[in-house]
Amino acid sequence: MKKLFSILLIILFATVGCATGQPQPSSGKLNVVATTTIIGDIVQNVGGDAINLTVLLPVGADPHSFSPTPQDITKVAKADIIFVNGFGLEQFLGDMVENAATKATIVEVSQGVEPLTLGKVVEDGQVESAEAGRTDPHTWTSPANAIIFVQNIEQALAAADAAHADTFAANAQKYTAELTALDEWVQAQIDAIPPENRKLVTGHTAFGYYAKRYGLEQIGTVIPGFSTAAEPSAQDLAALQNTIEQYGVKAIFIGTTVNPTVSARIAEDTGARLVRLYTGSLGEPGSGAETYIGYIRYNTNAIVSALKE
Repeated sequence: MKKLFSILLIILFATVGCATGQPQPSSGKLNVVATTTIIGDIVQNVGGDAINLTVLLPVGADPHSFSPTPQDITKVAKADIIFVNGFGLEQFLGDMVENAATKATIVEVSQGVEPLTLGKVVEDGQVESAEAGRTDPHTWTSPANAIIFVQNIEQALAAADAAHADTFAANAQKYTAELTALDEWVQAQIDAIPPENRKLVTGHTAFGYYAKRYGLEQIGTVIPGFSTAAEPSAQDLAALQNTIEQYGVKAIFIGTTVNPTVSARIAEDTGARLVRLYTGSLGEPGSGAETYIGYIRYNTNAIVSALKE
């Protein structure tokens, strides 16, 4: 009876491990962890069936405020490779990797992307804001940057699993062609917006790479800086309202993972539309933004629809 009970416990624990998405014995496949759903989708397109992929952040989670659980630490401990965005996005990862005592290779997929920074240093050495000079981590908002991600992912997977290098190369080539077509499609859509309307007001400074790539101007944010964890002052909000009115801004774009209360009030006061975009996470099933390509298409359609008329 005791032996039967022990067997049942083993089966139960194995079932729970599968249900919680923890990495299972790989049978020769790499155990790969990605921090965000966006990175996870890109990694899956390159790795295909040759990897076991676990994504740390669930759909809808904000990477700026994510707090890992003990289960997440277990996932990291079992990883062979951990793909992170880099550029300071994953503030939670340092202690997490230390606690997991993992020997995994950590790969920053943004390596090679030309970084954008916030603000400038003026002549007397003072900066324009508390975050001035910080690197913008939102590299994924441009498909051109995602192509760089693919290159970094392919190289890391091939180095860790040479037996599947040809598979990774073929997958990367196919997905790069899709991202190249996506990049061209986005530019064509943005070109349809009248030049005087190509101004973005966003929830936080999340679309710098997208704006630079496609000829938009990010002229204001509800939350100052790159993180949703910051809070706007009354002075910040007054200045933003003046900017919206000065430029006749048609819409305020905010992420689906943030509280819209403040943005909604500014929209109501200025007559601008409040438009929700996906920022640090893919969308839920049925949203149209369940994949990275779908995510870019969804956001582009929303931006063009709001600014075109």
